[in-house]
Parts: sequence; structure tokens; C-alpha cells
Amino acid sequence: MSHDGFDRYPLNFYTSIHMKPMTQKRILVSDPISEKGVTAINSHPALSADFKTGLSPEELISIIGEYDGLIVRSQTKVTPEVLSAAKKLKVIGRAGVGVDNIDRESATDHGVIVMNTPTGNTISTAELAFTLMLSTARNITHGHNGVISGDFPAARKNFKGIELNEKKLAILGMGRIGSEFAKRALAFNMKIIAFDPFLTKVRAQQLNIELAETPEAALINADVVTLHVPLNKETKHILNAERLSLMNKGAIVVNCARGGLIDEQALKDAIESGHIAGCGLDVYEEEPPDAQHPLFSLKKHTTFTPHLGASTNEAQENVGIQVSEQVRDFLTSGEIRNAINMPSLDASVIAEIGHYLDLAHSLGKFIAKLGPVSPDSLRVSYHGDIALKDTALISRNVLTGYLETARANGQVNIVNATAVAKEMGLNLIQSTINAKTEFSELIVVKVSKGNKTFRLAGTIIGKSARIVEIDELFVDTNIIGNFLIIKNDDSPGIVGHVGTVLGKYKLNIANLSLARNKSEGNALNVIELDTTPTKKVIAEIAEYPGVISVNHIEI
Repeated sequence: MSHDGFDRYPLNFYTSIHMKPMTQKRILVSDPISEKGVTAINSHPALSADFKTGLSPEELISIIGEYDGLIVRSQTKVTPEVLSAAKKLKVIGRAGVGVDNIDRESATDHGVIVMNTPTGNTISTAELAFTLMLSTARNITHGHNGVISGDFPAARKNFKGIELNEKKLAILGMGRIGSEFAKRALAFNMKIIAFDPFLTKVRAQQLNIELAETPEAALINADVVTLHVPLNKETKHILNAERLSLMNKGAIVVNCARGGLIDEQALKDAIESGHIAGCGLDVYEEEPPDAQHPLFSLKKHTTFTPHLGASTNEAQENVGIQVSEQVRDFLTSGEIRNAINMPSLDASVIAEIGHYLDLAHSLGKFIAKLGPVSPDSLRVSYHGDIALKDTALISRNVLTGYLETARANGQVNIVNATAVAKEMGLNLIQSTINAKTEFSELIVVKVSKGNKTFRLAGTIIGKSARIVEIDELFVDTNIIGNFLIIKNDDSPGIVGHVGTVLGKYKLNIANLSLARNKSEGNALNVIELDTTPTKKVIAEIAEYPGVISVNHIEI
């Protein structure tokens, strides 16, 4: 695995928008997707897609090291073992919403972006969930079986339904699918209360629904509940025996999200006791479910489908095309859409902040060389117009540059930088400041360790990124190249000595910036060289009387 984190990204992945990739990148499609999706990849001259489905875990591990991108649906399991073997992998695209078949923590640790397609199957899943509610309420499945088995009179007598008009509907999860379900339920004159920690009161009012602060508050006296949340540690068995008991007698449970959201044994017990009327399920804790699944023996108000939420022609086409385009655009232009483990970086964001990303990365590398070792915090402050933009990705680039330089071993890149920092106990702080500076926009980076601090500042002048301050001394230097940062007493002869040593070893000075701190009696020399100085050169400069420190930085 490369120790240069950006080997895994196209030209630092954000500068790739300015240049065409030099080598063709390969993408493995390991689950069935739309042919139009594969065509979207293969039509690009910089990419090629291999369509290999039905791979065993061992087969996937044996070939994944050859690929830069991986596209999956729900069948392929992307485990830590797969990711460890994926030496070149930069991105995983999930054709669909749920990503529980991908080890997201391991992907992040390996610096691999994980994307999903949250909009491609929204309508199809919402429609199926609504269908399950209707079918369960009216016993459609059991009525159908009664008719075709020749037991029409008994079926008509036994399978009375439940009206949904004016019934209370609880929706757990008001993302895209939950919101589409709500629209349809309102047309059926249902009263809706929803729980979603990210739903604002304003948005709830716009949707014409009531907002609950907890799942329990939403479920009290509910006649129907439908689940539209991801499966994680917090949501596993979000619908358990205690919460089922809060619903009205004769209530219905609908789930088209993930099977682990429901305690299935608790649901069966609640149905057999008569408290819950029945359920409509498209997903199960274990898939495929056992034919002897306890819920399958129930005789009324049940509807079961085999994970069909996204199984419409339209949805399959949409998610296949969408995920292919997302993976294609990331590998060729650095554009990131629908990533679940880092901030998005779409074309508009690239246009707005792209020129700051290289500056941020260089500031991180510089301060790692010049500031205190193993600091407690790294603060990134924004002054001027840039403070009004979305700066999360800029801050992450500062952190990435810092960790690439400061960390002794292990890969660090834009995806896993925050996780690595947390592991190291380094606190990343971001702030915006309205105070005016000499520059229209300024990025200030400061590291702190106890009482020790060190700061740098950079800006964009015209189209050029410049470092304009080193530890409160004003300088003007490029951000890319070979640099000697020399701190010395403010006394005659030192600059001449440095020039003599560099001339002696035929090192040409490309740029020189001098700064003085008269109150402390020292000075700073920032020298950009055309070539890399040797350790011997650095040692000879450092030995001269009055030289306090010499740092070499190559970016």
C-alpha cells in the first residue's frame, strides 16, 4: 500500500479537473446493473469496465487488486479482507441506497470513498411500501389465494379488511422515501406523525405532518407504522416489543428498508396476541429467509415480498446509470456525489473552492514541518469572502497535508484523514472570522500543543496560491517546490553565508523571501530552490553562527 495517500486519487483527485488522466483506470462491476451504466463507463477513453457477477469472496479478493473502482448492488459483500486486497481501489459505488453490505469503517480506513444512489429507487420503494400497507390492510394476498384455490365463499367471509381513512400513520425516517410515502398517505386522508432526528419543524410543516421527538412519541396510538431508516447500531430493532405495545390494537407494520430494524420474534408475538393485526414485509433479518420463518405461518393481514423495493424496470435502470456516472466522474474529474464517508465535491463546488484545495494541502504540509510535534489541536480559520463558502473540504485538505507529513507510517488521504486524526488525539477545529486583513481572503492554520502555538497563512493572489505568513512574520512564497525555511539571528552575514553555500553546491535560488522580527531580534528566510538540497548542504548552513534552525520542505 502506498504511503503517499494521493497515489490512490487522480492527481490529488481535485486537480484532475485541469488535466486528462494519463493511464486507463479499471472498474469492476460485480453485481448486475443496467447495460446503459456499463456503457457510460466504457464510452470514456480513460476508463474500462469488467462485468463479472457471481464472484465468490475468494474470487473477488483474488482480482480486486487490479481495479480502481468497484460497483456493487446488494449481493457483493465488501469486507475488510476485500478492502485489504484492494491496493488500487479508490471508490465503491452502490447501485441503491443501503450500504450495509459494505464495511464503511474499513473503506474509510483504507481511503476508499463509498457512494450510493439515494434517488434512483426512491419512487419504486415508496410505491412498494404503500402497496404492502394496502395489501396487508385488505388481505389481498390471502384473498387471492382463496379465490384461486376454489374457496371463494370462505375467503369472502374470513378476510375482512381495515380502512386507512383517518388512521394515524407513524413514519420512522423522513428521508426521500419516507417523504414520498407521506405524500401518498395524505391523499388517503391519513393523519401522519413522523420521527426523524434530521427533520426540521419547518420541513414538517411543509409536508403537512406532525413531528415527534422520539420513536415512542410517534408510535403512541399509531394504526400503521412504516420504516425508512438505515440499519446501524442505533436503529437495530428500533421496532421492538416495547414500542409495538405503544401502537393501537389492530395496527399494521410495514418495512421496505432493512430487516434488522424489526425484532421479528417480538412482532410475531404481538400479532399472535392480537395486539398487532399484521405486517407487510419486503426485507428480513436473514435473507433469504427460511421457509419455516415464524411470521409466514400467520393466516391474516400479512404480505411478504422478496426484497423487491428497487425491483422495477425504471429503478434498476436509474440506479445503474446513476452509480456508473458517479464512479466515472470521480475517477476522471474528481467530482464526488452522494458519498457517505466524506463531503461531496460536485462540479459547482470544484469551480467555487477548487483553487483553495492545493493551498490548503500545502499549508498542512508546511505546518507539520515547522510547528510543534504531536500537537493537541489544528485550527483552520477563514477570513473574508471565503468564510461564506462551504469550507469543510478545504479544512480536510489542510488536515490531510499535515498528517501525510507528520505521521510516521500508514496511508493517509482525504477520505480517512479525520479518522486518523481522531486516532492520534488531534482535534480539528474550523472557524470563520469577520475581522479584516490585508488580503480579501485568507486561510490561517494554527497548531497548538499546551502553551506552544505555530501559525501559517495563505491566500490566492490573482490565480496564484501563496503563503503570506509564517508564525506571524509576513512572507511571500509559492506553495509547491523545494524550500529551505531558515530561522536566524537578525545579524549581518547570515544571508551571504547561505548564498555562498548554495552557490558552492550549484543550487539555484528560484525565489527568496525575507522577514524580520525586530522585537525579538531574529529573522526568517524562505528560499525556494530549483533542485533538492542534500543533507550535507542543510548541515553546512545550520552550523553557521546565528542560524537557529533549518527546515527542508518539498511539496
